Amino acid sequence: MAAVSFDEVTKQFGSATVAVDRLTLDVNEGEFLILVGPSGCGKTTALRMVAGLEQVTSGEIAIDGRVVNDVVPTERDIAMVFQNYALYPHMSVFDNIAFPLRQQKVKRAAIRERVAEAARLLNIEELLERKPRELSGGQRQRVAIGRALVRRPKAFLMDEPLSNLDAKLRVQMRAELLSLHQRLGITTIYVTHDQTEAMTLGDRVVVMRHGVVQQVDAPERLYRRPANMFVAGFIGSPAMNFVQGTLADGRVALGEHSVALPSANGHSGPVVVGVRPEDVLIGDAADALPAQIEITEQLGPEMLVHVDVPGLTLAAAEGDEAPAGGRLVSRAPGTFKGVRGDRVRVAFNAEHLRLFDPETGESLTAR
Repeated sequence: MAAVSFDEVTKQFGSATVAVDRLTLDVNEGEFLILVGPSGCGKTTALRMVAGLEQVTSGEIAIDGRVVNDVVPTERDIAMVFQNYALYPHMSVFDNIAFPLRQQKVKRAAIRERVAEAARLLNIEELLERKPRELSGGQRQRVAIGRALVRRPKAFLMDEPLSNLDAKLRVQMRAELLSLHQRLGITTIYVTHDQTEAMTLGDRVVVMRHGVVQQVDAPERLYRRPANMFVAGFIGSPAMNFVQGTLADGRVALGEHSVALPSANGHSGPVVVGVRPEDVLIGDAADALPAQIEITEQLGPEMLVHVDVPGLTLAAAEGDEAPAGGRLVSRAPGTFKGVRGDRVRVAFNAEHLRLFDPETGESLTAR
């Protein structure tokens, strides 16, 4: 195992495109760290710089305390798992897994032992004589992981390894990756655009945007205490609702209505109020607002209820468009009986409201 550190790392392509901007980050020994963000945010570029597949423009990357900016990829003692598996089609599963060991001139008996060990860990022992074309997507990904595993690297680098799998298999492979990491404890940096993967796999999650880190935190804190509106809107499905409001005397005015806040932290004036769908409560609470159901989405154990609340003005994170009218999304039990056109009342769970600066998008709520 090894720690990996980024110290003011920047990667620039050409004269104008900054893919990663002054990234400073410490990945702890044995940690499963997720880099997540929309396409083009710099997460894969950061990973490729650790692997040595991209040169650092400025700053330093260290693996196990050794600066590796000028170290060739083969001497960094890391293993990378790619999105497209990158298996050799003419080789058997055994030979694909054994390939890096043969490149290192490991003795034949040791190769057999290490390939057998990896196959046992990944439950692919019966596949060792097959060719990649005879395997399913999940089996191919296990082979790619096995090829990385036999090297016994100081760190794993994984670039969207599950994105080519169907939804059911992704869930299964997530569980298997997490189990494997818990058993082996190898430092892992994992890139994904899928926030579900980020929230379920990561010890910590790094949210990136335009090459800049927005927040580094445990999944629960990212969800409940986002640093800004971008993180709040990116993490969580459905996304957080944003409503324009005015804060004064411990209450936030939302259109013609107001909600008391447990702690306003001394702020006053215009704010953006963030509220998660599960904190938009349909019922008859004393401070509930009149609303009308526009859409319902049945998801089995829960239902997403889109309600229009007259008088509300919605907001959106930078780069996004606010929904029309006063439409909010509420997460209700799957047994909810409302249908389009029904008039209901909604209230907010005030303890979980988040306040943001409407100009900067930064959180105004104590973190």
